[in-house]
Amino acid sequence: MIKRLELPPEKLRFFCDDANLAFETTAEVPPLEVMIGQERAVKAVEFGLFAKNFGYNIYMSGLVGTGKITYAKAAVSKVADGETVPPDWCYVNNFDNPGQPLVLILPAGMGSGFRQDMQELVEDLKSDIPKVFSGEDYEQAKAAIMKKFQDSRGKVMEVFGQQAEEHGILPQWTTTGFVGLPVEDGKPLNPEEYQQLERGKKEEIEKRMLAVHEKAMEAIRQVQHLERETREELKSLDSKVGLFAVGHFIDELKVKYQDYEEVVAYLEAVKRDVVKNINDFKPTAEDENNPLLMFRKSMQEAVKDKYQVNVLVDNRELKGAPIVVEVNPTYYNLVGRVEYEARMGVVNTDFSMIKPGALHRANGGYLILNMRDVLTNIGAWEGLKRVLKTRKLHIENLGEQYGMLAMASLKPEPIPVNVKVVLVGNPYLYHMVFNYDEDFRKLFKVYADFDTEMANNAANIGKLAGFVASTVQREKLRHFERSAVGRVVEYATRLSGSQQKLTTRFSDIVELLCEADAWASVDGAETVRLEHVRRAIGEKRFRYNKYEERLQEMFAEGKLLIDTDGEKVGQVNGLAVLSVGEYMFGKPSRITANTYLGRSGVVNIERETKMSGTSHSKGVLILSGYLGQQYAQERPLTLTASLTFEQLYDGVDGDSASSTELYAILSSLAGVPIRQYIAVTGSVNQKGEVQPIGGATEKIEGFFAICKHKGLTGQQGVMIPRQNIDNLTLDDEVIDAVKAGKFHIWPVATIDQGIEILTGLPAGERGPDGTFPPGTIHHLVDKQLAEYTATLIKMGKSAEEHANGGERKDAP
Repeated sequence: MIKRLELPPEKLRFFCDDANLAFETTAEVPPLEVMIGQERAVKAVEFGLFAKNFGYNIYMSGLVGTGKITYAKAAVSKVADGETVPPDWCYVNNFDNPGQPLVLILPAGMGSGFRQDMQELVEDLKSDIPKVFSGEDYEQAKAAIMKKFQDSRGKVMEVFGQQAEEHGILPQWTTTGFVGLPVEDGKPLNPEEYQQLERGKKEEIEKRMLAVHEKAMEAIRQVQHLERETREELKSLDSKVGLFAVGHFIDELKVKYQDYEEVVAYLEAVKRDVVKNINDFKPTAEDENNPLLMFRKSMQEAVKDKYQVNVLVDNRELKGAPIVVEVNPTYYNLVGRVEYEARMGVVNTDFSMIKPGALHRANGGYLILNMRDVLTNIGAWEGLKRVLKTRKLHIENLGEQYGMLAMASLKPEPIPVNVKVVLVGNPYLYHMVFNYDEDFRKLFKVYADFDTEMANNAANIGKLAGFVASTVQREKLRHFERSAVGRVVEYATRLSGSQQKLTTRFSDIVELLCEADAWASVDGAETVRLEHVRRAIGEKRFRYNKYEERLQEMFAEGKLLIDTDGEKVGQVNGLAVLSVGEYMFGKPSRITANTYLGRSGVVNIERETKMSGTSHSKGVLILSGYLGQQYAQERPLTLTASLTFEQLYDGVDGDSASSTELYAILSSLAGVPIRQYIAVTGSVNQKGEVQPIGGATEKIEGFFAICKHKGLTGQQGVMIPRQNIDNLTLDDEVIDAVKAGKFHIWPVATIDQGIEILTGLPAGERGPDGTFPPGTIHHLVDKQLAEYTATLIKMGKSAEEHANGGERKDAP
C-alpha cells in the first residue's frame, strides 16, 4: 500500500511546458496593456468610475503587490482622457471684507490670462495715474480750488480783522491759536503798559477782548468749514480724474469678460477701490534720504498687490479630467492651507497666500489616495469626509479645529467640489473602517477586491509572459528566453501556493525579473536564461534563510532531537511552519504520546501550561471525539493520554498536527512502533478523515533538509493530506530526490491509510460481530482499551468490597 499511495514526481510541482510558449525571447511578445487575473475588481472599478451619483467613490482592496495603484492610474486615465477639462479656480481680494477672499470660476486656461490682465492693469494704473495727476489740467483745476479756498479764507479773515479793529483789538495769529493785543491811541499796548492802566480801563479792554475772541472762534469755524469743503472738492477732483484714468482700462476688461458675471462684479469693485484709494497711485515727492521711504514704498507695493489674482488651480495644460495621486495626504496637503509671512516683525497673510490642496487640483476629476496614509495623518480622514459629505471645500486651520491655536486668519469662500476619490488599501482597513465609521459605507459604496491569485491556464500564462515583456520594457531589462519565462511561471505558482493558480502579486514577479537580470549582467549574458532565474530564486532564499540554517545545524548536532530512521512506539515527527518576515520555512518537531489507565482522556500538556492556541486546543479535543466514536460504543473510554511537542518553548497554534498526535496515541495504545523516517502533517476530524493544511510545500522541504543533513536513506518521506496535492510546489532538489527514489511523498485521506503507512500494519475494519481482525492496529488498540476498562472495573469492585467489609467489621 505504501508504494501504491506514493506521489510521482510530476505531481510535486507545476511544470511549465516551454512548447506552449510561442516565442524564443520576450522581444517577440507584445507588452501587456491590460490587468490580468482581476476580473471582479476590474468590473467593480469600471462601475465605480461610470457611476456619477453621490457616494459612489471607490475602495480598492488587496494585499501589497497586487497592482492596485498601477491599475488605478491606468483605469482612471482611460476614463479621464475623454472627460471635460474642469475650470480654473481663482481667489481674489474681497474689498468689503478682506478676511473672506472671493472665488472666481473661469474656463480652463483663462485663469492665468485673467491674472496677466490684472497685472497689466496694475502696471497701467501705476503708469497712467501719476501722469494724469501730474498734468497741467489737473494742476489748474487743483489751483482753482485752492485759490477759491484762499480767497474765501481771506474774506473771512478780513471781516474778522475789521471787527477786531472796531473793538480796538489788534488780532495776532500763532501756532497755538488767536492772541489779541489791545490798542490805545492807535498803538498796541505791551504787557507793562497794560498793567499801568486803570482798573476800569482794564475791565473795558477785557470785555472787548472777550467779544473779539468769540468773533475769532467764529472765524476759525468758518475757515475749518472752508477747509473741509476744499478737501471734499479736491477729493472729488481726484475721484473724477482717477475715474477718468482708470475707467477705460477696467471697462475694456469688463467687455472681455462680459460672459462671467462674477468677474465683471469683481472688476467693478476694483474700480471703486482704486478710485477710493487713488492716493496710493499718485506721485509723491519723498526725500530719498528718508529712512521711512523704503517702508512707504513697500507698503504701496503691498496695497497694489491686493488687485492681483491668485490662480489656485490652473488647468490650462490638461487634456481631460485631472488625475491626482497624493503620496503624502496630510490634512493641509488635501484641503489646502493659508500661509503666513513675517513683515517688519508682524505675521501677515492675505488672499495671495492661499495654497491649493490635492482636492483642489483634483476637482472635476479623480483623486487617488492610500488609505493607511490618510488614516495615520491627523485630521486628514475627517477633512476628506467633510468635503465629500458637504461637496464644498473649506480651507481652515487645523489647530483651530482642535482648539490648539487661536489666530486671526482668512476664511476663504468655500469652493464647490465634484471629485471621485479612489482609496487604495488592504481588506483589514476596509472592514475596520466599515464597522466603526458609519460615514464610510455612505461615501465609498464601490468595493473593488483584488485577488492574490488567478487561474493557471494557457490564457493567463500568455498574459503573464506579456507582463514579463512589459516589465522588461519599462525597467529596461534584458529580454528573457522562453525557458526563463517558463521558470517564472512556475515561480508564480509557488507564490500562489497552488499548482492550479498563478500569483497576482506582481511586485514579487518584478523583483524576480530584476534580480535575474542582475545575475545575467554578472555573467555578461545578452539575454536572461533559465539558470539566471534559478539563481535569482536561490540567492533570494539564501538571503533570508539564516535562521532556517541555524535550526538545521541544531538538528544535525543533536541539540534539537529528531529521528530520521528507526521505529519507536508513541513517537512521531510532526511538521510546523515558521516565518521570518516574508520568508517561510518548515520545522520538524518530535511529538510523543504516553497512554495509561485513567479517566482524564487526552491531556494536552501545551494546553495545561497555557502554551497552546485555541485552534491547537480544539484539534486535541477532537481526538477524544474520534477515540470515543471508534472504541467506546459498548464500554466507557477509560484512558489517560498525555500529548506534547518535545522541546517546544514558545507556544503552538493550529490544528495541522492533530492527525500526527492521533497517530502517536494509536501507536502507544497498540504498542506498535512508528517509522521515524516519515514525517506527518494534516488535521483530522472526529470521523477520522484527514483534512488539508497550509504550508505543505515548506513543511516537506524542511523535513527533507533535515534528512539531507543526517543522510538520505531512500526510506524517508512526508505524509500529507490528499487534498494538498495541488498545493505542492516543491523545489528542484526535492523533486530530483523523489525521482531518484531517495525521498517520498504519500497523500492520505483517512487515519486508517496513514497508520498503515507509518506502522506497516493494516488498520482493520470492524466486522459484523463488532470486532476488528486480529493483528490490526484497531484490534490492538481496542484490546488495550478493553484491558484498561476491565482493570478499572476490577479496581472499583475491590474498593467497594473493601469499603463494605470495613463497615461490617466496625458494626456492633
